[in-house]
Amino acid sequence: MAYRCICGIDPGMSGAVAFYFLKEQAINSYDMPKVAKSVDAAALCSLLEIMQPDIAVVEQVASRPGQSAPAMFNFGVGFGVIQGVLSARGIPTHLVSPQRWKRHFRLDSDKEKSRALALRLWPARSDLFSLKKHEGRAEAALIARYGAETIA
Repeated sequence: MAYRCICGIDPGMSGAVAFYFLKEQAINSYDMPKVAKSVDAAALCSLLEIMQPDIAVVEQVASRPGQSAPAMFNFGVGFGVIQGVLSARGIPTHLVSPQRWKRHFRLDSDKEKSRALALRLWPARSDLFSLKKHEGRAEAALIARYGAETIA
């Protein structure tokens, strides 16, 4: 199947949602929509409706040592909201571990390296990744590109 658009999602409150348009090799990336201390399901649903991705690739993450119980719970709720919205929109979803997609790009856990790679891959869209706080946008974009290179 020829995909037109792949959605990449870096879950979490500092995460992001990216849309990679294969034919144009164009990227759009947005900070994770939030309401209070959770993912804004309605805003995420609207974004997906506008962009119309064919598939989604979502980073599958687990709790990390040292995280508090409330932080882990909130993260899990957000991850569930993302999966629920994708499912409700009928978007086929692939989960990928951070280790797998980062290995594909020869990256490690340094998020700044992810941002630097996104700047090299999409120099015309440097506005999306120009600040350190845009690491989530960069990682979501790379997750989408990973999907294009391994699934599409």
